[in-house]
Amino acid sequence: MKSTDFAGQRVVVTGAASGIGRATALAFARRSAHLFVCDIEPNPLQKLEADLLAAGARSARALRVDVGSSEQMADFSADACRAGTPDVLVNNAGVGLAGGLLATTLEDWRWIMNVNLWGVVHGCHFFAPQMAARGSGQIVNIASAAGFFNSPLMTAYGTTKYAVVGLSEALRAELAPRGVGVSVICPGFIDTPLVTFMRVRGAAEPERERERVQRFYRRRSYRPERVAEAVLCAVRHDYALLPVTPEAWALYVLKRAAPELSRRLMHGAQRFIERRRATNS
Repeated sequence: MKSTDFAGQRVVVTGAASGIGRATALAFARRSAHLFVCDIEPNPLQKLEADLLAAGARSARALRVDVGSSEQMADFSADACRAGTPDVLVNNAGVGLAGGLLATTLEDWRWIMNVNLWGVVHGCHFFAPQMAARGSGQIVNIASAAGFFNSPLMTAYGTTKYAVVGLSEALRAELAPRGVGVSVICPGFIDTPLVTFMRVRGAAEPERERERVQRFYRRRSYRPERVAEAVLCAVRHDYALLPVTPEAWALYVLKRAAPELSRRLMHGAQRFIERRRATNS
């Protein structure tokens, strides 16, 4: 992709202070876009602005926003659209939660749905009408391979990502006649801070379980920059759904080609992890 592909375009990215969001914002900055980004963590935002400008952004503004708040997202949208309707919206903000239904509280459900689902709904609700009125733009929603291959080890998390995939599919059909594209990105195991801050339910030793998952992700070493490149490709080519990482592609194909085999593999993986937990406890 040429470095001038997005020169001068206005790009909005949520959850941009770290991980996939930061990598995506920097990728657009290196292509001379105008960046308008947000995150709920205020401390890295001033440095993020400076980093985006240093990377080549024509302008950069970073605000503290809770994507789960309709009021804050309404204000964020109004601010972002003041100088013009964005060309690209990346709904990236998300949180993680490990555990099955029996171990997940209703407060856990509200927390993860508020960010992972309502954050995307709010982004689409407040930005899509302006794009549709102008007749152009691209919305990119960051989901997960769990959005088409859920697991009892992450029931609530996968449920929110399934919802994001479904929302993206319906919104793509609705907005296509109005000149607006909608893509959903489905990464597999990506080494980001999401694991560091995820809630762990159902494990005898939650912190030990978190450390085990973190070690796996670090060894996997699939960087968020590779997801950012997938976001750019999705915008450029208007892809409907784009898995990222080999395991995400494998699960995507397996779920469609051999659903019964995929179910058996999932049950086998769950039993293996449960046995491992019992051995380590």
